[in-house]
Amino acid sequence: MRTLATLVLLLLAGTVRADIRLPAVIADGMVLQRGGPVALWGRADEGEKVTVTFRGQRATALAKSGRWSVRLPPGAAGGPFPLSFEGKNRIEFKDVLVGEVWVCSGQSNMQWALRQSLAPEAAIASSANPNLRLFQVAFARADAPQDDLKAAIPWSAASVQSVPNFSAVGYFFGRALQEKLGVPVGLIQTAVGGTPAESWTPLPALSAQPSLKTLVDSAPDAQHRFEAARRTWRLASIVARYEGKAPPPAPRAPWLPSELYNAMVHPLIGYGVQGAIWYQGESNTGRAMQYRTLFPTMIQSWRQALGRKNFPFLLVQLAPFQGNGSPKIEYAELREAQTYSTRVLKNVGMAVITDVGEEADIHPKKKQPVGERLALLARKLAYGEKALAAHSPSVRRVTFSGGQAHVTFQSVGGGLRGDADGTVQGFELAGPDGVFHPARARLSAAERAGGVDVVAAAVPTPRAVRFGFRNFMPVSLFSAEGLPAEPFRTDIPKMK
Repeated sequence: MRTLATLVLLLLAGTVRADIRLPAVIADGMVLQRGGPVALWGRADEGEKVTVTFRGQRATALAKSGRWSVRLPPGAAGGPFPLSFEGKNRIEFKDVLVGEVWVCSGQSNMQWALRQSLAPEAAIASSANPNLRLFQVAFARADAPQDDLKAAIPWSAASVQSVPNFSAVGYFFGRALQEKLGVPVGLIQTAVGGTPAESWTPLPALSAQPSLKTLVDSAPDAQHRFEAARRTWRLASIVARYEGKAPPPAPRAPWLPSELYNAMVHPLIGYGVQGAIWYQGESNTGRAMQYRTLFPTMIQSWRQALGRKNFPFLLVQLAPFQGNGSPKIEYAELREAQTYSTRVLKNVGMAVITDVGEEADIHPKKKQPVGERLALLARKLAYGEKALAAHSPSVRRVTFSGGQAHVTFQSVGGGLRGDADGTVQGFELAGPDGVFHPARARLSAAERAGGVDVVAAAVPTPRAVRFGFRNFMPVSLFSAEGLPAEPFRTDIPKMK
């Protein structure tokens, strides 16, 4: 009886003494963003006093509605440092770094693991780096903003154990950045394959845009259709099993607006970050004009939520991909919409990868140049290397005269490069009839540093020019630094 009474008292004590609880992203091994106050938060009993100590600084908070938060100065980059939380219980970390933190998000090409990339063995074998830390958010979806998330990979130093299942693009980005900056770098991967941008955008931001509100309004009908399809599938599966047949494939749940933001981004609010890298768009092809509003809306909503106005947002332009051979140009149009975001928003950079696409594979395996081009953009936009050639050549001006088009490019670095003989692949011309024909293009002798002359025998009076503006098209125009030129077309109204 005495043993039973003791057990009851212990159980009762557990109900009145709740330990300090921390969100998954605040854990030993993490990297805290330098250069601004460090926000730390968690849960505790109502009115419980929580004291946080870090690098000789102390901050105290009282839990309200079961939550508490403090802010501390991070100091200069470095570590590892101890960090402690003390209330009714004590939590102590011994391996906290201060440096640069980046979010790595998007769909499958960001999610694509290092072990799945081209020839990953050498990268994995040499990956050990205590100053490069990785955190991977576990997949979840939610119909309302969540306070916490689960970690598929908790904070871990880069190693042969941790990197194989981490984002290949994210890893190569972080590796290049850490080597150049010489400070700790933390990467937070939150990406899900096959997902549209509206699922990563908070509901209020979507609802505030008339052209995007339809995405919100149509979501209940999409969910009802899915539930009806699932009931039909369940019945068909029962019949199939009764008849000794294989059941039909289950219907796929629709991606609803905001559900990934709610579950996989919102819980990160408060955790200091320098910026974000993003590789997505495949699931929004066919809706390029809508993406022109949707994508900038998503970017701005993240900036507002994560508390840093105009933080660097670095995207990967979709790789060339032909798919089922459709004559449509959905991928080219979506790339154009991605380019548009760099024109209408500040501090948005775009890595062009027209040279790494695979005609029949939506998941190109060459992830190292993708990550490294994003790192170049980060160095320029986030870390002040103003003279660095980080942007791809982009069209500046097009003129038509003498039966040819002359295209002038900007951001050419050390000059333009084409094929060995000075020709350039990927240009097309159209005359007054609007029909495009393959064209011959050559680096301009008069303006070799940044100009291309384009002619086509079938187009004696050109009125429009396109470069690389197809779902998949071989192109051969680069800056001297090896960055491929942005695809473009002139037969639409100019972007603002």
